[in-house]
Amino acid sequence: MSSIPSNSRGAGAPLPQSVERVVLTGFMGSGKSTIGRSVAEQLGWRFVDLDSAIELRDGRTVARIFSESGEEAFRALETDVLAASLHERHIVLALGGGALETPVNRILLASAPHTGIVLLTAGFDTLYDRCLQQVAVSTSPLPVRPLLGDRETAAARLARRDATYRESAHVILDTTGQQPPETLNTLLRLLQDIL
Repeated sequence: MSSIPSNSRGAGAPLPQSVERVVLTGFMGSGKSTIGRSVAEQLGWRFVDLDSAIELRDGRTVARIFSESGEEAFRALETDVLAASLHERHIVLALGGGALETPVNRILLASAPHTGIVLLTAGFDTLYDRCLQQVAVSTSPLPVRPLLGDRETAAARLARRDATYRESAHVILDTTGQQPPETLNTLLRLLQDIL
């Protein structure tokens, strides 16, 4: 029998009594897109990967937006797409790893009614290794994760973001040592009373 990971309440507001959208946040490699797709499928909801929605709106990949227009332009697009997504019902929304660094994004999420925010987290080594595995299978000439950088830079970025992730989340789910099906089952159990 597999063990259930240690889960905890986030530092933010209490989890809403009913949820019409589930937002997954966390650092690169935490499994937001993988788990988000599976949660949406299980619930019969629509899955929205915020980075993919930005690419659809802009017509360029995230890597190309960073390369050609810079991070500031990317963050402005991110806020616009997030605001539009939070008007939808019955969606599972996977945020980019840096979305919560923008104060207006945190305000949008905190003020969105019937929205449950889940932090998917893991130890830094696990997260970094997952990112490297994704980069290894990519065929793109541009970086798959423009802000991955070297190990030390990535660790500093996670350390800087961690408190914001935790303060914004209603629920924190540690995925260290878990395969996606195990994380999916745990998350669905955590959310079953409010869905």
